[in-house]
Amino acid sequence: MTYRIEVSSQDIMASRFAVSKLIMTKTALWVLSGKKGAGPWRAWADGVREPYERLLAAEPGLRAMTALFRDHRYNADFPAPPPTGVNPPIEEELAVVRATPVAQAHDEIARNLEGMARPPAAVLETLLSPDVVTLVADGLQRAWEEIVAPAWPRFHAILERDVIQRAGRLAAYGWAAALDDLAPKVRWHPDGVIEVRSVTDETYRLDGRGVLFVPTVFPTGVGSYFEHAWPYALIYPARGTAIPHEPADGLSEVIGRTRARVLLELTVPATTTRLTVLLGLSLGTVGGHLAALRGAGLVAGARTGRSVLYHRTALGDALAAADPGGP
Repeated sequence: MTYRIEVSSQDIMASRFAVSKLIMTKTALWVLSGKKGAGPWRAWADGVREPYERLLAAEPGLRAMTALFRDHRYNADFPAPPPTGVNPPIEEELAVVRATPVAQAHDEIARNLEGMARPPAAVLETLLSPDVVTLVADGLQRAWEEIVAPAWPRFHAILERDVIQRAGRLAAYGWAAALDDLAPKVRWHPDGVIEVRSVTDETYRLDGRGVLFVPTVFPTGVGSYFEHAWPYALIYPARGTAIPHEPADGLSEVIGRTRARVLLELTVPATTTRLTVLLGLSLGTVGGHLAALRGAGLVAGARTGRSVLYHRTALGDALAAADPGGP
């Protein structure tokens, strides 16, 4: 079974790729609650387990929200609605949550609870409380501040790289290229339909509103927002992992392992600072390797404002393509 998203030319013009700190926080909670596996982020999840358990004990809104998580069925949207911009501040996203009418939140919660086992009495009391919106928002704010924000530079580097790459494909080659490898169950049809494998058959018409495509670093699968109360959105796992790709021995023997990692990471243009975050190397180390690669004609730099964006040359692309596991 599938749901089909009919995309008009107006929808294409209105569609965007976006980064959301709030959705990243929600997907992190999916992982930490045990509802999804951590995948390559196991070490990170183990490292934040203790603060997560403390927060869960202290924040009734967090306990209530995580009790609603379930696979392949409706999940309440109000705890983490799609962003209204391409990379809004967390304060702006939380303000949208706090502005949710209580009646709407209770309607979404009731729909979420259909078919689920009855939650513990204390959790149900929170879910039915007139303060549930405030309690959930307070819990999410602390989860962001204490669990996700410390790792945000690394998370953001991966999300930004994915968004830049897909937006570039969209501009140059169209939707088929932009949605290629978005997720195994997502397909683009040339007649203007995005098809997503699901447990139900549904058809959605966007009426010119477009779709927000929002990546997460966690392997939580594809999520969707197609309620009229919120912007339409698809949540998908970003390309790339917590662990940078290790170059093959052949490429490493030619230019050195660390230098090869820098070259492979430049699938998408990046600044020196961004590369330090992605690779976990010092600024001086990355700068030295970029200088060597530039001297060999494998990368080039172009100034954008106060920053220099480095990209692979045709020669660099050819060398990177020879690496069997590289981008």
